[in-house]
Amino acid sequence: MARFDRDFFVIGGGSGGVRAARVAAEHGARVAIAEADRWGGTCVIRGCVPKKLLVYASEVSRTLADARGQGWTIDAARHDWAALVAAKDKEIARLSHAYSDRLHKAGADVIAGRATLVDDHTVEVGGKIITAAHILIATGGTPKRPPGEWITSDDAFHLPALPRRIGILGGGYIGVEFAHIFSGLGAQVTLVHRDTQVLRGWDPDLRDAVTRGLTAHGIDVVCCTELVQRGKTLIAGGREIEVDLAMSAIGREPLSRELGLAEAGVKLDARGAIVVDEYSRTSVPHIYAVGDVTGRVALTPIAIREGHAVADTVFGNRPTAIHHHLIPTAVFAQPAVAAVGLTEPVARAKHDVVIYRARFRPMRYALSGRDEHVVVKLVVDRESDRVLGLHMSGADSPEIVQAAAIAITMGATKADLDRTFALHPTTAEELVLLR
Repeated sequence: MARFDRDFFVIGGGSGGVRAARVAAEHGARVAIAEADRWGGTCVIRGCVPKKLLVYASEVSRTLADARGQGWTIDAARHDWAALVAAKDKEIARLSHAYSDRLHKAGADVIAGRATLVDDHTVEVGGKIITAAHILIATGGTPKRPPGEWITSDDAFHLPALPRRIGILGGGYIGVEFAHIFSGLGAQVTLVHRDTQVLRGWDPDLRDAVTRGLTAHGIDVVCCTELVQRGKTLIAGGREIEVDLAMSAIGREPLSRELGLAEAGVKLDARGAIVVDEYSRTSVPHIYAVGDVTGRVALTPIAIREGHAVADTVFGNRPTAIHHHLIPTAVFAQPAVAAVGLTEPVARAKHDVVIYRARFRPMRYALSGRDEHVVVKLVVDRESDRVLGLHMSGADSPEIVQAAAIAITMGATKADLDRTFALHPTTAEELVLLR
């Protein structure tokens, strides 16, 4: 008789947990996975996927405006927020079901319920006790909410109506993207940020481009260090701003509370993130953690890669460490920005670098006259000629950077780009034309 009920118990049915559970089951492990909410986690239910669906919807207003310069006459276009939310909910339900269906097909025991640790080998879920040889924590994160009457991005996906005036606190990924979403759908948006430019930590050229882009789309960007909320009035930067709704987008924190981690001996850092090594092992060798709950890199593809690596390490006889570098990422502003590798300031602190830049209005706006530019920036090590970073702003930048990240991860040099034929006319051709 086996010592434990299961070989592997996963707490959390988001991207990282589901990948780990599925791959472990395919390796032949006896797997159980529990989720307290809907399958799919932050990304599928209240993050990347529904956000991108709203981005697509909000971009239509830009397309309609540009169409006039291309000879189109489009009369009385209007948007139905309730119809958009209903369509989004239908797609999210389909994806959530697909996640649980994959787990069933892989042979995992799929449990709906909130799981907590009783000790380092025991989990309690729905009044049932299950023991496991190995345990994975993949509970993700939760939005930070300041004192006052604030909604968060979790709530924004389910608003009964589009607010006429909305104030957004925070100039990171979530704040910038939702500012464009609400503005594109017709709301009056004020974004309050504690810096002179949004997207702290990004390359300065892209920060400048996105900040300018917000203003160009009629979004009121207020830079200040103090914000007071009094009912429907925000007092920021010496101004009183009337809003119908206030949204906090000041980041997310690890969802590690009330999981029984202390009872199991799992160490947390000062932020409440689970401390792990490069194999995602916690301070308890047979307990692992992946994704946002570890406070490392809060991106869905990273959680998926980490979860897969845990399954391969423990059950696939393929020890796999994860090193978090050369990670492509994007912010779906309008236009979007994307990057991979080192920013110029970070690169200059470590290398002797050469910077290549281009800024131009893309052909797509030649007829509409939209005053919007593409920015392409390469950071190159002078001695080795290796590309250290790529930073882009423009409508197609996430797609371009994802493809270019393959070459950069392989160690591409500026000379490699220079001898690549251009595909004309495209925005991407600028990558191989920079001089």
